Amino acid sequence: MAHQFFFNTYILDNLPSPETGFDVVQDLSEPRLRMYITQRGVKSFFVRKRINGVDKRIIIGKYPDIDIEDARAKVSEILSEAEKKIPVRRKKVTFKEFIDLYLQNKVRRGEDSLIKLKRAIDLHFKDLYQKNIQDISGEDLKNALDEISGRAMAARMQELLHSVFKYAVDTGYAKNNPMKSVEKIVVVRRERKLKKSGLQKLFWAINKEENVNLRSAFLMLIYGFAPKTQIFKMRWEDVDFNHDLWGNIPLSDRAILLLQDLSQDGEWVFMGRGKFHLTDPRVAWKRVAQRAGMPDLTMDDVHKFLMHELVWNSDRYMLRNNMNDLLADLFA
Repeated sequence: MAHQFFFNTYILDNLPSPETGFDVVQDLSEPRLRMYITQRGVKSFFVRKRINGVDKRIIIGKYPDIDIEDARAKVSEILSEAEKKIPVRRKKVTFKEFIDLYLQNKVRRGEDSLIKLKRAIDLHFKDLYQKNIQDISGEDLKNALDEISGRAMAARMQELLHSVFKYAVDTGYAKNNPMKSVEKIVVVRRERKLKKSGLQKLFWAINKEENVNLRSAFLMLIYGFAPKTQIFKMRWEDVDFNHDLWGNIPLSDRAILLLQDLSQDGEWVFMGRGKFHLTDPRVAWKRVAQRAGMPDLTMDDVHKFLMHELVWNSDRYMLRNNMNDLLADLFA
């Protein structure tokens, strides 16, 4: 049974990720609206609908790409659309044409992320582009997946193909989903158990980083108690030093001191290329992780560890105290 409460940005921004599987929460304002929270901290709005005797979960979009009020507004529209009969598409379309349609209508990503996805599709499925979507078999898809180097990447591409062909069936461009005949690629996921000693090593390694902007951003991953995407998109206009707040999120003492030492010119706290914010400094992070003796450590691992250790409290003042107490304990 889903945990129920009134959805608001403060609570959703700070929902902890489950250690395994996923959690589901339900909105009291619009009870048909629910949200998945995955191990990786991905949060997605969805609704449930029984169609032809089958209970289906229809994804509305990822939070915060779609805000709460927009998600609530889409519930009735999506459920009404789900009740319509699937149209029969007599006109044949190629796999490439349908991929373009899928990316346009179903994928909600930032520009950089979308470019990476298109590049991966071009790399792995280009040989299927000129085939009609209706004529592609499970064997065709299996052969394409077998050519992909690395089981993790192959598994991600398999999930994408499942979604693509499900959409093809739902929109009437295909009669069935050929991916159902393809055996699931099993990936043994590594354990991501960062400990106090590891965080201290990471802290030491970050402080050795010569680039001030990157060093500050990586330290904020620890002090800010937020996912990397939110940290890197911080705006100065959202930081309230008078009330120790970042939007509706309380800031720890260490975060406040870090931010006050930075130049407050421009829109973004952590600048990237051009006039845009920092996006994905993976090369610099790899350098830091190796220096800390944990080459496989990711930025997401840091956030998961902190969310696991932090004692949650709905009162912002108490939550801020808990943040400060945890950081004091970690670096004692």
